Amino acid sequence: MINLRISDQNLIRIKKLKTLKQININPYPSEEYTITYNSKEIRTNYKKNKPVILAGRIIRIRIMGKASFIELKDKEGLIQIYISINNFSYENKVYNLFLKKLLDIGDLIGINGYLFKTKKKQISVYAKKIKLLSKCLRTLPNVKTDKSGNTFDSFSNNEKRHRMKYVDFIVNEEIKKVILTRVKIITFIRNYLNQINYLEVETPILQSIPGGAIARPFITYHNTLKSTFYLRISNELYLKKLIVGGFEKVYEFSRNFRNEGIDKKHNPEFTILELYVAYKDYYCMIKFTEKFLNQICFNLYQCFTLKIGNQDINFIYPFQQITFFEAIKIYTGFDLSHLIETEILKICTEINVKIDKNMKKGQILDQIFSQKCEKQIIQPTFIIDFPIEMSPLAKKHRFKNGVSERFELIINGVEIANSYSELNDPIDQLQRFKQQIKLYNKIESENMLIDKDFILSLEYGMPPCTGIGFGLDRLIMLFTNQRNINDVLFFPTIKSVNTIQIG
Repeated sequence: MINLRISDQNLIRIKKLKTLKQININPYPSEEYTITYNSKEIRTNYKKNKPVILAGRIIRIRIMGKASFIELKDKEGLIQIYISINNFSYENKVYNLFLKKLLDIGDLIGINGYLFKTKKKQISVYAKKIKLLSKCLRTLPNVKTDKSGNTFDSFSNNEKRHRMKYVDFIVNEEIKKVILTRVKIITFIRNYLNQINYLEVETPILQSIPGGAIARPFITYHNTLKSTFYLRISNELYLKKLIVGGFEKVYEFSRNFRNEGIDKKHNPEFTILELYVAYKDYYCMIKFTEKFLNQICFNLYQCFTLKIGNQDINFIYPFQQITFFEAIKIYTGFDLSHLIETEILKICTEINVKIDKNMKKGQILDQIFSQKCEKQIIQPTFIIDFPIEMSPLAKKHRFKNGVSERFELIINGVEIANSYSELNDPIDQLQRFKQQIKLYNKIESENMLIDKDFILSLEYGMPPCTGIGFGLDRLIMLFTNQRNINDVLFFPTIKSVNTIQIG
């Protein structure tokens, strides 16, 4: 619940707002405020008496009679501001009223002054003028750190943090750094792919058929067309249509939506990096993926080993490869590769794997792998050659019966990517779609309509190709050592507000 109740502190700040207007200080000016330097540039290029103009948010105020200190925070960090009544370009009464009584922690101000160092050699700005840029009417969490580095009164309640990300970014610098790392990773990926001649494309979010994956979609309605549409659960089929159309290397940062559970690894709205390349297979994609992640790690940290918790994750390739059935045998002791469904069900009871009574063979195998294997795989590992029942969009293996040319990349117990040698036989693909629909219950089956336009596109001929989908949010969680997906999203999905209290 978001609380808009007016507290005593809010009332005090609102009174200050009125006083500011009475003395002709606009608390929300509209004109441009020209900034010449930020805090990082000041620290890096310090020169005594250098004139500077900067802006930021007040984090701390220390009033000391005729002199005062303000700790100012801008996008690059903190800088100390020194204000002396004897060197201030306003009348004393304005100094005493404006600075001492009307400014608050959280206010956004502009500073015009020059650089100097205090007796303790701290780089500071000697303020000649202060301009109020935006009055803060809410009290910021007062995060304090002692000499030993211990933090007190932190803004740490996860429900509040994730709902009020704007406050989280103000007071929790580490979370802001995580988000900036997200931006850096996406920028690197885009540049990396563009340099090797991949084309960034855009595909529809509103789709008439929720194809390309198995998931419950969000449903909406278009009034003019009088048609039901779905928010996309995947962009895979559209990217393959582009391969059909002659675009040989394509990628998209795809915002996808799945009307399913929410936990520390799942958000209903999430980002997938999906890419496809013609005339390659999943063996080629393994090599691409190894180098790709290796370069992301090096770009971020100038090394190839990443510390996650107590684990050192090594991105030096080649990564380990294990077949799907080998992984199950390693972590359960059972070879399931030649067993029928009833035999596998008995083993599920022995190894305490929880399954739904309506699940079919492919779903049962998926649960065994998820519950018994995935979390134990720490170093980057390709799980290859999945059962054909689990891979409706992948080619049957060219040498092995009953499995597909598919891999999943597991790192630190989490699936990071999924790849196939893409199925381009339209007759086989249509049969696979029909078989897949039969596996799911009535509600899911009604939403899993066959995309006939995709089948039609395959009939025009899709070149042999391979594709991969990276869970971008999970990838960023990995490279920023975060355990909660909400901490790598600008604005995660939070339960709807039921009540708003005002006054």
